[in-house]
Amino acid sequence: MAYHRAGGVLSAVLVQSMLLVVIVTSILILVHCSDIKNCNTYQDVVSAICGPVAQLACAVMIVMVSFGTCVTFLVIIGDQWEMFFYQVAKSLYCESSPFYMSRAFVISVSSVVFILPLCFCRSIDFLKYASVLGVFGILYIVCLVTIKYFLPHKEPGSVLLSPKSWVDVFLIIPEICFAYQFHISVIPIYSCMNQRNIKEFSKTLTLAMVVCVITYTGTAALGYLQFGENITNDILLSFQPDAAVMVAIVLLAIKTCTTYPVSCYCGKAAFDCFWRTVWRMSAAESLVKENTRRIILTLSWFTASLLISVFIPNIGVIIHLLGAFSAVFIFIFPGMCLLKTVQNKLESGEKQTKKKHFLKALSIMYIIIGTFIFGLTLAQSILQNLQGAEPDSAKFTCNVITTL
Repeated sequence: MAYHRAGGVLSAVLVQSMLLVVIVTSILILVHCSDIKNCNTYQDVVSAICGPVAQLACAVMIVMVSFGTCVTFLVIIGDQWEMFFYQVAKSLYCESSPFYMSRAFVISVSSVVFILPLCFCRSIDFLKYASVLGVFGILYIVCLVTIKYFLPHKEPGSVLLSPKSWVDVFLIIPEICFAYQFHISVIPIYSCMNQRNIKEFSKTLTLAMVVCVITYTGTAALGYLQFGENITNDILLSFQPDAAVMVAIVLLAIKTCTTYPVSCYCGKAAFDCFWRTVWRMSAAESLVKENTRRIILTLSWFTASLLISVFIPNIGVIIHLLGAFSAVFIFIFPGMCLLKTVQNKLESGEKQTKKKHFLKALSIMYIIIGTFIFGLTLAQSILQNLQGAEPDSAKFTCNVITTL
C-alpha cells in the first residue's frame, strides 16, 4: 500500500535507495559514539555526548516508539490468527464465531503464553538463537511472494507508474523509517557482541542490510505488482490462505514473538532512564528494588500494549506515526551526537582539518533533513488518520464471503 501512495515501484525504490545511505551512516555514527563513551544504550549515548536534557527527550521518544512498535507486533498476531481460523475451521469461525476465536481473546492468550515470559529478562542476548528462525521465516515469505507473483494469478488493481504529485513520494518515508529504524536496539545489541569493535560490527551490519533490502524491497515491489491498489498493509492478508501461506503465517508469528521482547527491552530501559533522571537516583539507588521495578514495568507495558492492540484497525495506522518519530532517531539525534563530538575535538585544540569541517557540515545536514522529514511525515500521517482508517482484513474472510 505504501508503494501505491508513493506513486509506484520506481519512485518508492529511488527514495528508499537514497535514504539507505544516510540510515547506514547514522548507525555507524552511533556505534562510534558508543565506543568513545563506552555506552550500552541509545539514550546513554545521547546523554554522554549531548547532556542530560537531550537524554531525557531521547528517553521519552524511545518509550513512545518502542511502545508503538510492540502494539504493531500484537496487531500482526491478530491478523495471522484470522487467516489461521479461516483455513482450519472456516464454518465454525464464520457461522458461530465462538469467543475463543475472537480477535481480543486470541491476541491475549497467545501473547501471554508466548511473549510475556520472554519480556522479564535483564538482557536480550538470549534471543539471538530464536531470532535466526525469525530471519528464515522472513526469507520464506519473500520466496512465497516471489513464487506466487510468477504463478498465474488474478489481474491486479490499479498500478501506478509515477506519483500523482511530487509530494506523494514523501508518503513512503514513514514506512522506510519504520522498517529500517533499528537504531534504538542496535546499541544494546552491539554491547552484547563478544568482539565489540566497528570492524566486526560492520560485517554484521552489511549482512543485515542486504537481507533487509532484499526482503523489504522484493516483497513490497512484487506484492504491489501482483495486487496493485488492492494490496493490504499486511501482505499475507492479500493471499488466499493455502498451505504455503499458512506456513508463512506460523513463521511470521514466531518472528513476532521473538521481536516484541527486543522492543520491550529498549522501551523499558528508556523508561527506567527517564525514571532515574526525574527522581535523581544514583547508580546505587537505582539497583534497590530493581527486580520489583522491572517486573511491575514489564507487566504494565505488556498490559497497556495488549489493550490498545485490540482496538487498532490495521498496522498502517501505527506505522505512519512511528515512521515520523523514527526519523528523529535516524537523523536528528545521530546528527547532534556527531556535531557535539566534532565540536568537542575542535574546542580541545585539535587541528581544524577538512575532515572535521566535513563531518560538522554532515551533522548539520542530518539535523536539517531529520527535522524536515519529521515535520512533513507527521503532518501527513495525522491528516490521513483523521480521514479514518478501515480494518485491514484479509481478502478471504467471512465478511468478504457474505458479500460475494
